Amino acid sequence: MTDNEEWHLSKSLPITFILAIVLQTITAVWFVAGLSSDIENNAKEIVRHETRLIVLENIVQSQAITMARIDENIKSIRDMMEAKRK
Repeated sequence: MTDNEEWHLSKSLPITFILAIVLQTITAVWFVAGLSSDIENNAKEIVRHETRLIVLENIVQSQAITMARIDENIKSIRDMMEAKRK
């Protein structure tokens, strides 16, 4: 290509093809923007769920300790009742 030659579209290229490419590009940008928004929302939800999970783990651990104490109390009551029978 020399300096005198300018870039131009061929007259055989239909305008509908150009419009389709432009529309496809706009749609792709719109789709990627939506995807980005969804990823950001998911990241926020993950943080919220992780926080909730930590709280639930603490509650379950506390309940496990309480259950162990109850089991020990039941065992000592059972031992005391068996000692009285003898």
